[in-house]
Amino acid sequence: MKRAAGFGVLLVLGILTAYVIGFQKNFGEKLPYDHEFTGLKDRIVIKFSHVVAENSPKGLAAAHFAQRVKEKSNDRIEIQVFPNGMRYSETTEVAALQRGEIQMIAPSFSNLNAIDPAWLVMDLPFAFENQAEVDQALNGELGKRLSQTLEPYGMKSVAFWSNGFRQITNNVHPIREPADFAGLKFRIQPSQVLDRQFEALGASTISTPFNEIYHSLETGTADGQENTISNIFTKRFYQVQRYMTISNHSYLGYAVVFNKSDWDHLPSDARRVLQEALEETTRWSKRETDENANRLRQLEQTGDIKITHLSEGERKLWRERLRVLYQEFTPIIGSDLMDMIQGP
Repeated sequence: MKRAAGFGVLLVLGILTAYVIGFQKNFGEKLPYDHEFTGLKDRIVIKFSHVVAENSPKGLAAAHFAQRVKEKSNDRIEIQVFPNGMRYSETTEVAALQRGEIQMIAPSFSNLNAIDPAWLVMDLPFAFENQAEVDQALNGELGKRLSQTLEPYGMKSVAFWSNGFRQITNNVHPIREPADFAGLKFRIQPSQVLDRQFEALGASTISTPFNEIYHSLETGTADGQENTISNIFTKRFYQVQRYMTISNHSYLGYAVVFNKSDWDHLPSDARRVLQEALEETTRWSKRETDENANRLRQLEQTGDIKITHLSEGERKLWRERLRVLYQEFTPIIGSDLMDMIQGP
C-alpha cells in the first residue's frame, strides 16, 4: 500500500516537473508582436494619477486608455487610475512622478511652465481660434519642441489630450467688456501669462489647486475663475457662481507624461501597446471634448447660472486689451515659438 502511494507521489511530481519545464521553455520563447500582446513575460502595473473628475474629458480618457491597454495586452498591463487628486494634487504630482512614486500623470499645460517657460505659449489669450488650430500646432513642430523640454527633467511626453477652451465665471455681475473685470479677484492656475492676463483686464488673482476651487468660490476667497465648460459642469462650479461668460479666450489642454526612466525600461512590446492605446485614446477623447456643447445646454437648462455670449465686437475689445501680452512674453517664451501661433 505504502509502495503504491509512494509511486503515485513520484508520478505526480514527474508530471508537474515536465509541465513546468515545458511551460518555461514555451513562455521564454520570443513571440511575434500582435494585438493580444502574447510576448510579454511579466505583468506590469502602471500608476496613473490625475486631479479631475472621472466624468470629465481627462477622467474619461484615462479610463478609456486603461481599458484599451488591458484589452491590447491581454490583461498583462494594468493601468491603475487615481482620479480627483486622491493621490497627488496638481502642485505635487510632477515631483511624485520624478521620484518614481507614480508612472503617469496628465498635467495641464499651465502646470508645466514651472519646468520650462516655453509652455507659457499655450496659455496666451486668443492664441488659437478653434480645436483644429490647436491640433495642427501640437501635432507639428510646436508640440515636438514642448515635449523635448521635459526630457532633461526625467519626464517623457507621450500624448496631448484636450479639454477645450476656457470660459469666465464670477459671482458679482455679468462680464462682457474688459471694464467689467475691474476690482474682481479670479482663481487661476500657476501661470505668469494667466496672472498678467487678468492684471491687464483690471482684476487681481489667486492661485489655488484645482480641487480647492469650489471651496474658494463658495467662501468668497475668489470672486470667479476661468475654466472649461466640462470642468465647470463636472465639478459643479455653477452651484457657487452666478454668471458665466462664453469667451473661449484661451485653451486648456493636457500633456500625458510618463516617468522617463520607467518608460525607457519597459519592454519594447509594452511601449508599443501603450503608444497604440494612447493614439486611439487621443482620437477618442476629441469626441468627449465635443460634448462641451451638450454640457453648455445642460447648464443653461439648470438656471443656476446666467450665461452671457460675447459678440464679435466684444471679443475684439478683449483681443485689443490683451495683445500687449504677446510683446511682454516674447523674450520669455522665445520668438521662434511665438511665431508658431496665430495670436490676436
